[in-house]
Amino acid sequence: MGLTLVIGNKAYSSWSLRPWLLLKHGNVAFDEVRIPLYRDDTAAALASWSPSGKVPVLVDGELTIWDSLAIIEHLAERFPDTCGWPRDPTARATARAVSAEMHAGFMALRTEMTFNCRSRRRIQASSAAGVEIARAAAIWNDCRARFGSRGPWLFGPFSPADAMFAPLALRFLTYGVTVDGAAAEYVQTVVGDSSVQAWIAAARREVEVLPQNELGELVA
Repeated sequence: MGLTLVIGNKAYSSWSLRPWLLLKHGNVAFDEVRIPLYRDDTAAALASWSPSGKVPVLVDGELTIWDSLAIIEHLAERFPDTCGWPRDPTARATARAVSAEMHAGFMALRTEMTFNCRSRRRIQASSAAGVEIARAAAIWNDCRARFGSRGPWLFGPFSPADAMFAPLALRFLTYGVTVDGAAAEYVQTVVGDSSVQAWIAAARREVEVLPQNELGELVA
């Protein structure tokens, strides 16, 4: 049986982008089910797919996985040659650590810079968000310097770590956040990626417009 990935609005659901992007870069065929969020029928539509009532959800035969990082770990195990973590043990451990940090952290950035990949705006970031911007840039600079010699992504070839951080790079584009060095080059790598561009193009075709204060409750 094939894979089905259940996602939210492409304009707003950063967590949905993560496994979608890994599947695209891994050349893995899958069916896509898009459930617009924050509508009267959203909860009922999600209930038929997601035990948590959130997106994304991956259905692989009789198996249902409803957390973005768990989905990425499953895909890395299922398709190790195209969706897997870096093979070098040090790189692999580092990739997992920074991915877990992204999954659990950067809360000020998420709150102040809600994901909207079809928008461009400027805000005055708080000091807490400024610390997280610096931390993201440090991660990108460090990973590129230590492990990025074989390609333009954090660990050279595209990896699950890039799937986790790509939405943050798009947030930097949306809000005009500037970083230096390899981190700036990494943002441009994400923005220029053909799969990312396809996601943004689809987001621009969506008709739903959500109030910014409603975002962030139905994704994980």
